[in-house]
Amino acid sequence: MLLLPAVITHAEVPHVLSLFKQTLDKADKGSSDAAMLTVDGSALQRFDSSALAVLLECQRMARAKGRAFAVQSLPPRLTELARLYGVDGLLQSA
Repeated sequence: MLLLPAVITHAEVPHVLSLFKQTLDKADKGSSDAAMLTVDGSALQRFDSSALAVLLECQRMARAKGRAFAVQSLPPRLTELARLYGVDGLLQSA
């Protein structure tokens, strides 16, 4: 599981994607228990549309490795932003 940081703006994107890649690589080396990779947004407090780009890229990376992907505990404002951009259906919630 990847716990998102409190802030995701354009400046934090490379760092967050690097963390997810590390999480994904670690899951690949682990057992089949890691078939579902989950991103937890409960700590996220300040964000812009870059947070959606991060989530969509994390989903793409997970699927490229044959892993299922889910998000949980996204802030309501981020969910509304996803709906506004028409990508809410692309992000599965756990």
